[in-house]
Amino acid sequence: MSNSTTSTTSTLTVGLPSPHAAGERAAVILDAIEAHPEFGRLRASTLQYPTCWATFTGYPLVAEWDLDADGSHLFVEALRTMAMKAAVFELTGDERAAELDVSAPVDEMVHALTAQFTILSRIQQDLTVTFIHSTDNERFVYDEDGYTDEVYRAAGWGELPRRYWIGQQETQRRLGILFEHYESIGVQRGGRSHYFTFGR
Repeated sequence: MSNSTTSTTSTLTVGLPSPHAAGERAAVILDAIEAHPEFGRLRASTLQYPTCWATFTGYPLVAEWDLDADGSHLFVEALRTMAMKAAVFELTGDERAAELDVSAPVDEMVHALTAQFTILSRIQQDLTVTFIHSTDNERFVYDEDGYTDEVYRAAGWGELPRRYWIGQQETQRRLGILFEHYESIGVQRGGRSHYFTFGR
């Protein structure tokens, strides 16, 4: 295993496997997930989840967001993300290293995917892989052409669809626009508070 690539955060420098090694393994993991008998149920359940829960700062970053049109595509990206993270964890044994930087819309679909705890646990056990997702290890600094993108390409999945994989500068620009719109209707702090009384 090569550890030639490193990722620097404000508190930690983590050794990572080569994108090629991680990508090859991620492709195998993804194929195994898709071949699992529970895959259809996992997909259907995940796509139902946004009707119950969604944030103000994930999916809405997608231009002209439409769950019916975009949901299935984002599910593919979330599944690939889970496969990449599982591959890095398998190669390093390091949960923090495996918590790859991910674009906010994709990360939100990852949340919907990991909410299918029972099905995902069964698939994880059957495939003897470990799916990684822990908010305390997320860094929220995804940018284009970093390590995540290198692993994605090495897996043979081609170029990342930029409709969903949005870089850091553009993310901040879009968040600024969203916050202005939210505040204009009384929604404060990116959806963290409002002053609606729901009085009749």
